[in-house]
Amino acid sequence: MATTSPWVSEHLTDQLVMGLLILDESLAVRYANASAEAIFAGSSRRLIGAPLDSLLRYSSFDLHLLRSVLASQQTISDSDVSWVLHDGKAITVELTASVASFPSVASESGDVVLLELRQVDLIRRINQEQVQQHQLEAAQQLVRGLAHEIKNPLGGIRGAAQLLQSQLTESQREYTQMIMDQSDRLRALVDRLLGPNRPSARAPENIHAILQRVLDVLSLEHSENTAIRKDYDPSLPDIHVSADQIEQVLLNIIKNAFEVVEGQNGGEVVVKTRVSHQETIYGKRYRQCAVICIQDNGPGVPADLKDTLFYPLVSGRENGTGLGLSIAQSLVHQHAGKIELNSRPGCTEFTVFLPYAESSETTQEVA
Repeated sequence: MATTSPWVSEHLTDQLVMGLLILDESLAVRYANASAEAIFAGSSRRLIGAPLDSLLRYSSFDLHLLRSVLASQQTISDSDVSWVLHDGKAITVELTASVASFPSVASESGDVVLLELRQVDLIRRINQEQVQQHQLEAAQQLVRGLAHEIKNPLGGIRGAAQLLQSQLTESQREYTQMIMDQSDRLRALVDRLLGPNRPSARAPENIHAILQRVLDVLSLEHSENTAIRKDYDPSLPDIHVSADQIEQVLLNIIKNAFEVVEGQNGGEVVVKTRVSHQETIYGKRYRQCAVICIQDNGPGVPADLKDTLFYPLVSGRENGTGLGLSIAQSLVHQHAGKIELNSRPGCTEFTVFLPYAESSETTQEVA
């Protein structure tokens, strides 16, 4: 019977889109195909012999579970594994670990862990955009319906209280005034939920100037113990936006970051700007986008809130209103942009993408 030569086997595995790693009983890498090299951004020469945990800063998957694969001779898998590589790059992979026999690279038992990896960042990102768009549309429809049902009775209640107040003595007007004040407060809350009815005037704006105004406001409200680190791209061109609306977006997000690390020892908020080229947002491709990333080293967003965090009235804090991120998402959406969330313990990132206008009058080339 003809046998397959080692060269043919290695050549075939290098053609696979799926990354393959062979790990010995100490979880050191004994083989990596071309796709695995691409995932870890390193050559097989650097990967071979390296313990798997030494290649990662963070893993949401407990790597020690891979040892149980050899002991139990069973396959384990996880479709949503977050890894942070040593260069700081965050990726999401589907992982399947099974037992295989390769005496030439294994331990005395002859068994190794065959680790199959598929990077799913792009697919998840597209799905996340679709979910986010559906969330925004559903939330807006819900809020519009509630606003109609709430504002009409509120108007009647306030009007009745105002008429009643005119017939009462000065000492009795305290109660009608309370009714009117609370009616006004509820009406203002509904208006905040609805957001602006129409896009405001837009003009070329410097994102760094907007960020500075936001940081100046927040520096007066929060403790000096929280470190602020700026990582700006000086080549970022002006962008055609509503300065007030984008300032509100960044204020809501950065304020959340400050509140998360408030009182935390070593709390830090990082504000980073970059330019992204050939970015696809909600199915439309843009030549350039301004990217503003707000990062904090707090405990991270709870897993049960990640999928609903942008809904109105959903908050991870006891005293939060749940309106800040919902309003921010609505305003960014009006600018044809999007907000992405990536969170793990010790690192939460909100990334705002704002596309540059496609016309030659407003689009500038980055040096």
